[in-house]
Amino acid sequence: MPPKVVTAIPTVRWANAPRGGRLALVPTMGYLHDGHVSLMRAARDRAERVVVSIFVNPLQFGPNEDFARYPRNLEADLARCAEAGVDEVFHPDAAAFYPPGFQTHVEVTQVSQGLCGGRRPGHFRGVATVVYRLFQLLQPDVAFFGEKDFQQLRVIQRMTADLGLPIEIVGRPIVREPDGLAMSSRNAYLTAADRPQALALFRGLSAAREAYAAGERMPGRLIERCRSALRAAGTREDYVELCDPETLQPLASEVRTGAESRLLVAAFVGKTRLIDNARIGEQ
Repeated sequence: MPPKVVTAIPTVRWANAPRGGRLALVPTMGYLHDGHVSLMRAARDRAERVVVSIFVNPLQFGPNEDFARYPRNLEADLARCAEAGVDEVFHPDAAAFYPPGFQTHVEVTQVSQGLCGGRRPGHFRGVATVVYRLFQLLQPDVAFFGEKDFQQLRVIQRMTADLGLPIEIVGRPIVREPDGLAMSSRNAYLTAADRPQALALFRGLSAAREAYAAGERMPGRLIERCRSALRAAGTREDYVELCDPETLQPLASEVRTGAESRLLVAAFVGKTRLIDNARIGEQ
């Protein structure tokens, strides 16, 4: 059965008035792939009703970024939602979502610094604002986000905790192609020549994990394993950082045995900027 598509914001408020049972939200920008579907299925297991938002949020794109050409295919997205058992799709118009005169933003000041936050000024302010707005409109009990956008996940978790929102935030593991490439809507930008190069991110993360398993504990050496893979493939590094998984602060000393850290990487493959990450150490 196809999901109900809701576009009008007053209708959303009415549609999600308390009717009993848990409501799960999966926020997306559309052009859905199997990673998104994994979030929908996890939501289906945790709630009586599942809503997916499909909204390319203009606030999280910089002036020279890809808002206008970001891939969109609503018909295919609705088919994927139907297959995953989604009840409703919220697909608002930007002019209604951010009405004339809109000037209020939500900013998480620390975990949004560095990494993608440092390279894309204002990006996480746009992310926090759109997610807070979705939470305010839909009032879910639980919301699902992928770990591929690891800094985004931490920003949303921090915002939810700091503002006392009664919403459980669930992070779900990265879903990868058979060759290891992390699934992303922006993979659609990759040319045939780009596609093999894009595997450098996963190879670099894997090389660092292998070095850790062999006994390496120094952040600089683990980072260099990842960077070597990027250089070998001819990609252009944006950042490679080994961070505390909660604060996202770069590790200043060796990775402690029995502790977890997170290695995060961003690189340009051709004209496409890709991100990926992996846990280093024990969970």
